[in-house]
Amino acid sequence: MTGPRSWLFLNEAGDLSELGWDGPQREKLWRYNQHYFDDLNAIDGSDRLEWHQTLLVDWVGHNPPGKGIAWEPYPTSLRIVNWVKWTLAGNELPEPCIQSLAVQARWLRQRLEFHLLGNHLFANAKALIFAGLYFASHEANDWMSLGFNILKREIPEQILSDGGHFERSTMYHSIAYEDMLDLINVTSTFPTACQHWADMTADWPQITKKMGYWLRVMCHPDGELSFFNDAAVGIAPAPEELFSYAERLNCEPPAIGPDVVQLEASGYIRISVGSAVLLIDVAKVGPDYLPGHAHADTLSFEFSLNAQRVVVNGGTSRYAAGYLREKERSTSAHSTVEINRQNSSEVWAGFRVARRANPFNVIIKRDGITVIVDAAHDGYRRLAGKPIHRRRWILGDCCLDVLDYIEGRFDEAVARIHFHPDVRIESNGVGGGLSWIGGCASWAAKAADVQVTRSEWHPRFGVSVESESIELRIDPGVASQSSSIFALCWS
Repeated sequence: MTGPRSWLFLNEAGDLSELGWDGPQREKLWRYNQHYFDDLNAIDGSDRLEWHQTLLVDWVGHNPPGKGIAWEPYPTSLRIVNWVKWTLAGNELPEPCIQSLAVQARWLRQRLEFHLLGNHLFANAKALIFAGLYFASHEANDWMSLGFNILKREIPEQILSDGGHFERSTMYHSIAYEDMLDLINVTSTFPTACQHWADMTADWPQITKKMGYWLRVMCHPDGELSFFNDAAVGIAPAPEELFSYAERLNCEPPAIGPDVVQLEASGYIRISVGSAVLLIDVAKVGPDYLPGHAHADTLSFEFSLNAQRVVVNGGTSRYAAGYLREKERSTSAHSTVEINRQNSSEVWAGFRVARRANPFNVIIKRDGITVIVDAAHDGYRRLAGKPIHRRRWILGDCCLDVLDYIEGRFDEAVARIHFHPDVRIESNGVGGGLSWIGGCASWAAKAADVQVTRSEWHPRFGVSVESESIELRIDPGVASQSSSIFALCWS
């Protein structure tokens, strides 16, 4: 909150007196945030206690049951949790809000998002447990039991064996990680009320430690998320905040150990050699029945050197369907290969995917301290000529080589390497230098044509930052010779 009746959501300001609680003046996700009441539990939220108390009553007065975006199941779920957490922190809900909270739980109980599944249904179940623990009645016990029964099925489904969330988004993984920490927190606060589910909740700390380890692996040395599928900074709590929360619950994840970590169930690889960190996407785009947060980013990668992000993916700045949303999900917005100006997976609308890429032949080898990763995907087999994209990464102590091979016929193929906005590129046509504050490197490329082009990076919702990329056009000659090489070296 930026004032008693104003907010900054998704880097866009708004005032209640001008916008009200609903209407077309803002996109749906902005309105969702308006109804979450996240600010109740912000780190410095107690400084705004008077604002919060007034706003809570205002919300009840202007959002009658069942009307508008406010009562959609997802924002209702997050709001229920935030109101209950706020009271458990020692605050007192105004009487109209207590009555409303019961109505919200009853309303949600009848509108669970089984049609959407994923993080929505998880949030519904979590809210039912929180509401069930807040109230004392047979009805509240039914809410809580339903929430536990949903999670009994959804936790094994949504949390993979390596700890990753099944939608393969670092951002949604962070949200699910906080959800699990909240559930551990609230059930340990009310052990008697939750004793029927003790066998189930006993497994949660170990599951959550795996989730924390997965998040550590998928962060850059700067401490923030890598951008695979829908991902941006500032939507979920920062990783260090989540790790601190886990530590307070005695669920702190282990530190990253070996120089090569393969998250095999979710499909990501992290390689650390000296001051270099390479993150590789050899993952499915998501669950077969729920690929809504997928990008066409198969075999993309991100790379940091001395805690500076160097190679990046494009990130996510919006959810509203349209050209910009499609562009951010496209193959061309990621550090991978685009063939015949098509996406490797057919992303469309805001949250849809048709035919999708499947990675295969993932092999990790070592040669001394050098690590070599090979992988391929079949996302372009739907095109005439049935091309296959194969990629090899070779990371040594002072050099990263990326080799791309296209098997099969094609008209046009472009390997793009997107760079962080802080990185400046010098080019002589086939190579040159990279520089940023406190560091530098050199690059070289071999392809039919090599160009430096303008690009964009989207680290947060509502934010677009100018950047640069290198495009390597692959000669559509003899199939076995169709390749490009990009090399990055440093001292």
